[in-house]
Amino acid sequence: MKPAGSSNSPASGKTRQDLVGRTSRFGVAVIIFARAIERDAVTRSLISQLVRAATSVGANYSEANEAESRLDFRHKISICAKEARETQHWLHMLVAACPEHKTKARALWSEAKELTLIFGAIVRACSVPPDKTADQT
Repeated sequence: MKPAGSSNSPASGKTRQDLVGRTSRFGVAVIIFARAIERDAVTRSLISQLVRAATSVGANYSEANEAESRLDFRHKISICAKEARETQHWLHMLVAACPEHKTKARALWSEAKELTLIFGAIVRACSVPPDKTADQT
C-alpha cells in the first residue's frame, strides 16, 4: 500500500494542489463574508460557527495530506466533507438572520456544496480496496 500522498492516491499531484488552494480561498472568502455581517446577539455565535467550520475544511485537508495510512487519510477527508456540510448549515442560518446577505451566502453555499461532493467522491474512492483502484483508472 502506498501512503496517502503517493501518486496513486485519490488526491495526488495537481488535484491535491488545486484543492489546497481552493479550500484556502474558500476559508478566506467566508472570513471576508463574515466581517461584513453586523454583530448582534443572534449573529455573533452564528458567525463564529460559520468561520470555524469553513476554515476547518482546509485545515483538515492539510492534515489528510499528511495522513499516516489510507484509513487515516479517508477519515480526515470525511471530516473535510462534514465541515463543508456544516458550513452550508451555518450559511443557511445566517441568511435566516440576515436576509440581505443572501446573494453572497448563496455563492459560498454553492462552493461548500461542491467541496462536499468532491470530498465525498474521494472518500468513496478510498473505500475501494487498494488493488482495485488501479483497475479503475
